[in-house]
Amino acid sequence: MKSQRIFTAGALFTASASSFAAGGDLGQAVKQATNWTAICMFIAFVIATLFITKWAAKKTRSAADFYTAGGGITGFQNGLAIAGDFMSAASFLGISAAVYSNGYDGLIYSIGFLVGWPIITFLMAERLRNLGRFTFADVAAYRFKQTPIRAFAASGTLVVVAFYLIAQMVGAGQLIKLLFGLEYWIAVVIVGALMMVYVLFGGMTATTWVQIIKACLLLAGASFMAFMVLWQFHFSPEALFAKAVDVHEKKASIMGPGNFIKDPISAISFGIALMFGTAGLPHILMRFFTVPNAKEARKSVFWATTWIGYFYILTFIIGFGAIVMVSTNPMFKDAGGKLLGGTNMAAVHLASAVGGNVFLGFISAVAFATILAVVAGLTLAGASAVSHDLYATVFKKGRASSASELRVSRMTTIVLGIVAVVLGIVFEKQNIAFMVSLAFAVAASANFPVLFMSVLWRGCTTRGAAVGGFLGLLSAVAMTILSKAVWVDVFHYANAPFPYASPALFSMAIGFIGIWLFSVTDKSARARVDKAGFEAQTVRSETGIGAVEGASH
Repeated sequence: MKSQRIFTAGALFTASASSFAAGGDLGQAVKQATNWTAICMFIAFVIATLFITKWAAKKTRSAADFYTAGGGITGFQNGLAIAGDFMSAASFLGISAAVYSNGYDGLIYSIGFLVGWPIITFLMAERLRNLGRFTFADVAAYRFKQTPIRAFAASGTLVVVAFYLIAQMVGAGQLIKLLFGLEYWIAVVIVGALMMVYVLFGGMTATTWVQIIKACLLLAGASFMAFMVLWQFHFSPEALFAKAVDVHEKKASIMGPGNFIKDPISAISFGIALMFGTAGLPHILMRFFTVPNAKEARKSVFWATTWIGYFYILTFIIGFGAIVMVSTNPMFKDAGGKLLGGTNMAAVHLASAVGGNVFLGFISAVAFATILAVVAGLTLAGASAVSHDLYATVFKKGRASSASELRVSRMTTIVLGIVAVVLGIVFEKQNIAFMVSLAFAVAASANFPVLFMSVLWRGCTTRGAAVGGFLGLLSAVAMTILSKAVWVDVFHYANAPFPYASPALFSMAIGFIGIWLFSVTDKSARARVDKAGFEAQTVRSETGIGAVEGASH
């Protein structure tokens, strides 16, 4: 799901056109006065979630409990948790800021993210649950030679997790400096420490319940804000839009497309990354193994889509509400007439406008809680890639005990937590706009094609999946480095060799073509074994016969 883009007062949202709603250029947030209301509410959230972690720790005895909560989460609970993973503070602050700056065009994020879910519903959810156990590599490597596919899957997962984690950590530091008045490094250390506690002791059970509570708080807060905005206009969206057009500097153009992404190739590439990246994010795919069976997996996607769709409608109302109620109020502007804290603070200022200081404190605490929940899910995905895919399957050849696998998971969690804190502090002053866009591009260009082809194409072989997957991964990373977001904004060269906002259109094609080409040219004995295993895989993926059943707790 998404790092928090908090821009400096003069920064424009459009500067981060290469980033996604889950990440962006945070700029340098100005430290604010300490907001004690927000701090008290956040402490209450932390205490509640630590009690949940204590309860979850008693239930986390095996590797299955740690990775997937023993498969005992219901479809409704898992749907809320997936929504919690997806409704990041970036979606909340970033999309409403995009609407605040560009009007109708800000919806490209919402639509792109939402359209990814039917793909998961109809193509992936049932097959994932029937074929997999702990990670998406279980599915991709079902009929293939384990070592090369697991090595690729772990690489793809760790690249996505690493860039996502850095973006989240930098986002957390800037957000807390801005909202709570704490020092940047203190905020990063707090997030890292709490994340390690949740994952180390509570595993997937604690992470799931933290996500559910956070999703409920965020939905309640956003619903209240949207209700208060519409109440001002007697629940007439038409009146709200008319007033927004009247007060916005771009006037009627905010009701049409074209302000945000200007060339068609960038728009298509951007949309592809949002849509198919969703179906390749390891921490989202991992959630399908927490439910007892395929029926509950489908149900969880239905509920997740419902809550996410509802939330994105709210962000649209909040964005237009901010145009009307925040941009016209000098209280929220600095001496130069710019929004305090930058455009990404539009939703936070609107919280103050509609609900006063107490509601502002609530929304600030929820935004921080959101980051905590997302980094916990990411850390769990990274730990499972190392312990399950690399340690248990590649190094131990499937002979590792549950206890030793669990020990490696917890060691990996500590290492990932420390690395995330250190990198979060190192990258404080960097433009990290490219990081989450790279995570989505890698997910769409490497993880998704391998998952898709291995499950749905008989002719896919071990060599094709491994080589094609790595080609997609490397091309996505290379094109991102050569794009404006890195080449110009980070390395400060004059012109970017790669001219488009996202590499996904090209790198995803390279991934698919690579898998096809290296599979059809593979005449080895292993290729015959791979193709012969397709029938058994199809039966299990469609019927669930032989699938690992979840616990009933």
